[in-house]
Amino acid sequence: MKVPLYTKEGKKKQEVVLNPDIFGVRINARLIELVRNAYSANLRRGTASTKTRGEVRGGGKKPWKQKGTGNARHGSNRSPIWVGGGVVFGPRPRDYSVRLSKAIRTKALQVAIAMRAREKNVLLLETLKLETPKTKEFAGIVKTLPLGSKRAVYVTKEQDVNMKRASRNLQKWVEVKNVADVSAYDVLQSPKVIIDEAALETLEKRLTGDSK
Repeated sequence: MKVPLYTKEGKKKQEVVLNPDIFGVRINARLIELVRNAYSANLRRGTASTKTRGEVRGGGKKPWKQKGTGNARHGSNRSPIWVGGGVVFGPRPRDYSVRLSKAIRTKALQVAIAMRAREKNVLLLETLKLETPKTKEFAGIVKTLPLGSKRAVYVTKEQDVNMKRASRNLQKWVEVKNVADVSAYDVLQSPKVIIDEAALETLEKRLTGDSK
């Protein structure tokens, strides 16, 4: 499996052969689905809340007397059947988070990148060193790459101050992630994957579980 290596001017320099044992793994659709759902659940705040009839303000006085009015019996106008009353079985604050083991997270990342590689949506970029922390400079480099209008995740070995500042306003288009921080969810949410040339070896070590 080969991927193109581009210069920061957007010119195709050469093709790099990827390690088939890492980027050629079988695509596990079920694993992708489980991990995508887990990461999505972890993004949920779980703060939705409603009040029961005991928590709604007011309703202490009986609306009318028990007998003689011709109306149905009511003890409180904060009953769930009244407008402005409490809510029955409404949402309450809860924790939606799902814990995934390190092995599952690593395997899912490997499968996600392998899937993008088979789709020919992975490309390498020569190690980028920005001269200024200007968004315009970083955006100009990204525009030279064959991304079209698709969102991308840029995997770098380590971000310097200039890179962090320059990419801050482009996160909806190109999100910059360190090798240690990129997740399967980042890759699945981005149709294109850009890997810094210097980060490729570190990424391979992470995907194989080699932390040295």
